[in-house]
Amino acid sequence: MGETTTIKTDDGQFAAYVARPTNPKAPAIVVIQEIFGVNAVMRGVCDELAAAGFLAVCPDLFWRIEPGVDITDQSEAEWKKAFELYNAFDVEAGVRDIAATIDHVRALPEVNGKVGAVGFCLGGLLAYLTATRTDADASVAYYGVGIEKHLVESEKQAHPLLIHIAEEDQFVPKEAQALILSQLKNHPQVEIFTYPGRDHAFARQGGEHYDEADARLAGGRTLTFFNQHLA
Repeated sequence: MGETTTIKTDDGQFAAYVARPTNPKAPAIVVIQEIFGVNAVMRGVCDELAAAGFLAVCPDLFWRIEPGVDITDQSEAEWKKAFELYNAFDVEAGVRDIAATIDHVRALPEVNGKVGAVGFCLGGLLAYLTATRTDADASVAYYGVGIEKHLVESEKQAHPLLIHIAEEDQFVPKEAQALILSQLKNHPQVEIFTYPGRDHAFARQGGEHYDEADARLAGGRTLTFFNQHLA
């Protein structure tokens, strides 16, 4: 279903996976990768969003470090490489690349002008920062790591944000979850759902902590949110 496109920025250019819907004029969603690159899981997310009526694009945010990363969570060596990439990643540059991707897809003739974003893990943090720093029309963060360090940015957030929190997330301690909930629960543009008993990446198909029921629940909430704000 998908294809590869190139997005150009002042810093250089990078590839992105694109999945297109059948409808001629659709909203777009930028899918923000985990620490495993634009892999089969992220391409699958794009394909599912395209089937639901969205043009979905997943940019290669590791391009400055190593273009074309496509690894899994299935081996110790891949986990090691993923964390090396994560530690080398420049979050500020990543948000700029997401903003460039938003501009790129918003200008496409087959896009209705509305662009959302959804991110997972590292991408969950980036989705939160997309909501606070860019003109994305709506953003969804799945189990974002490090959101609690950037909560002051929510003061300038003008567009809707949906956050999915795994209550037993090994990478988002209870103290961090409490901070996020206490500071954002009354924000007029923020909606938060928590998932009891779930660990990090509960929505990653094939992952160690994948939970089909809650992945489906979160996915349904995400689609409802995007249909509400991107129509």
